[in-house]
Amino acid sequence: MSEHPVSRSTFDQVMVPNYVPQSMVPVRGKGSRVWDQEGKEYIDFAGGIAVNALGHCHPVLISALQKQSEELWHLSNIYTNEPALALAQQLIDNTFADKVFFCNSGAEANEAAFKLARKYAFDNFGPEKNEIVSFTQSFHGRTLFTVTVGGQKKYREGFEPVPGGVVHTTYNDLDALKSVMSERTCAVVLEPIQGEGGVLPADADFIKGIRELCDQHDALLVLDEVQSGMGRTGKLYAYMDYGVTPDILTSAKSMGGGFPIGAMLATDKVAKSFGFGTHGSTYGGNPLACAVALEVIKAINTPEVLDNVGKKHARFRKHLDAIQEKYGIFKEVRGKGLLIGAELVEDYHGRGKDFLAAAAQEGTMLLVAGPNVLRFAPSLIIPDEDIDEGMARLERAVAKVTSA
Repeated sequence: MSEHPVSRSTFDQVMVPNYVPQSMVPVRGKGSRVWDQEGKEYIDFAGGIAVNALGHCHPVLISALQKQSEELWHLSNIYTNEPALALAQQLIDNTFADKVFFCNSGAEANEAAFKLARKYAFDNFGPEKNEIVSFTQSFHGRTLFTVTVGGQKKYREGFEPVPGGVVHTTYNDLDALKSVMSERTCAVVLEPIQGEGGVLPADADFIKGIRELCDQHDALLVLDEVQSGMGRTGKLYAYMDYGVTPDILTSAKSMGGGFPIGAMLATDKVAKSFGFGTHGSTYGGNPLACAVALEVIKAINTPEVLDNVGKKHARFRKHLDAIQEKYGIFKEVRGKGLLIGAELVEDYHGRGKDFLAAAAQEGTMLLVAGPNVLRFAPSLIIPDEDIDEGMARLERAVAKVTSA
């Protein structure tokens, strides 16, 4: 009998089959390394899909969670709490925002953002101004509203009818956007870097043009920074690189360093439309989550961490370029900071999962963004030696796949 009471096969017996996890079961992590049930070590380039921004079991986060766990776990929003207020103040002090709404995930943050955008338009311009413009290949979450705003049919197929009043157009194409905007447009929603859509950064002129079009049409600019935010690109939020200020921004993933939390940030002007009773969240502003997230932002929002993100990006690129030179498998390597996508050439289309599985066998955890893009979203403080070792393991995995 196995010494482990549960195994990968247990998953197939007890879990809804919407995931197909790898064969190993991780049980312990430290920094950018993870160990499975058999004691095998892996280098983590996945970061829990851009979540573990400070790696696994960071001592500062452990300390914050332990301290808060002995003080206060939960209150309803009939009351407020100190960690939530301190975290909100930290976010306001370091961004464009005047007000914050806390929730549990990126999908919930986006749900709140889309509702606020419509409520603001309703309050200020009337019920006819309700159309949200989004982009093909975008991803904003898995609720019915967020898969509707998201621009990938595969995520909403089978769940129709979906909410109306959502229009999709082409990412990085300002003329296409101009053609669909009107007096009915209440908001334009985009990721500064499309994550699930293949790690596609927005052009600077595109985002600046969107801001101008929103101003012309009395529409709000909503930035989904669930994946690109909290230091991922080398700035606290990616919008800071573009010289454009949003009206609403959503944050999650790296914000909690692994503890579930989401936030919607907004200007005073817009936030007023979420008056008493218009929206809510049972666990939003949870003291445990906020205590951890407060330490995450303090740790990340430093020159030491943010300035090194670009250097670590260059180190990944150097290794990826070397793999490309030897094996010729990448059509393009793109992204910003420590959100990197390597698109496979046509001969390997649909085989992203094969590279992911081979990498796991060699002891490297990575991601895909669709079937044709290998995605890297590691800890922002991953040691250089872990990058080098993990990429050496990835090269061995590439050799296996390409020679099969």
